[in-house]
Amino acid sequence: MTVQPYAPEPLPPAGIDWETHIPQIASANRALARYDGILQAIPNPRLLLSPLLTQEAVLSSRIEGTQASLEDVLRFEANPKEPIGDAALADIQEIINYREALNTAVEALKTRRLDLALVCDLHRILLAGSRGMDREPGCIRTIQNFIGRDAHIEHAIYVPPAPGDITGALADWEAYLQREEKDVLVQLSVLKAQFELIHPFCDGNGRIGRMLVPLILYEKGLIGSPMFYISAYLERNRPVYYERLLAVSRDGDWNGWIAFFLHAIEEQAGANGRKATAILDLYNEMKRTVPEVTRSQYAIAAIDALFKAPVFSSAEFYEQAAIPKVSGAKILKDLEENELVQVLQRGAGRRASMYAFPRLLAITEGDRL
Repeated sequence: MTVQPYAPEPLPPAGIDWETHIPQIASANRALARYDGILQAIPNPRLLLSPLLTQEAVLSSRIEGTQASLEDVLRFEANPKEPIGDAALADIQEIINYREALNTAVEALKTRRLDLALVCDLHRILLAGSRGMDREPGCIRTIQNFIGRDAHIEHAIYVPPAPGDITGALADWEAYLQREEKDVLVQLSVLKAQFELIHPFCDGNGRIGRMLVPLILYEKGLIGSPMFYISAYLERNRPVYYERLLAVSRDGDWNGWIAFFLHAIEEQAGANGRKATAILDLYNEMKRTVPEVTRSQYAIAAIDALFKAPVFSSAEFYEQAAIPKVSGAKILKDLEENELVQVLQRGAGRRASMYAFPRLLAITEGDRL
């Protein structure tokens, strides 16, 4: 039997069982508040947590089928001339675009509200120069799309709204985004699900939907910095994630989705907080250790460079830290001898050496802390 296109109901959904969700609403909000407290204590979160942003981009893209790892992305950025296959390059480009779109949104929200026009801008960045660049970047779709195991709509698992219904559905979505709700996390769960179910673009809907999570949390004042990373939980629970979304369109089961999403927020607030704390602790440890082992006036600049790019070339290190080459080479030698960095590839001729900061990578990539 052919699946009928999803017909979005006006938001908020009529069947939300607020009373049932109260305990989980409370625990998710407490966990998020604790995480925000940790964020507020970090002196420069955009610097120190930048590897977490790249890892979020890696995991959100992996849900859509990319295979590249955090280290793959960082190695490419440290040396873009290193030969890699076309498929790997395409994966990495999608991940870099995701991070670029999120960074653009963070800057934009300083001067404007989150709205559909900004979402279209982010979609344009997400698909630029990537596999989806021929899928109308930044444009609301005018064709019927579907999700299925093959190219036949008759076999579709899910069929989003017909093109003629998208404008009205998105206007309702945007109006709900701008209004106040009894609880922001429940509102966010509804907004995220409805956006992905509307599937307004020809490609990239899931990634934009996940990107909206930190942006809405920030816009609504639940976190002081738009740094919340939810894709690890969704990637780990991918079958349930898809089934809960499908149950909304198929059965109108908003309560099942809301319960799943609130649990995701609570779990990831804890995981994000533990990672952020571990990174801050490592940073403070490095502020004691690196000046001691290098005896260099450039020690703090070197530390900041390590945290900004935990896989790097020697040339990139000198440039990022604004350290003269002779001083930078001595610092890297001291750090290597004290096992604070490790060599991934020795330089030869004009090729710079490649290094990693393994302790930061371990924190960033660790699934559980």
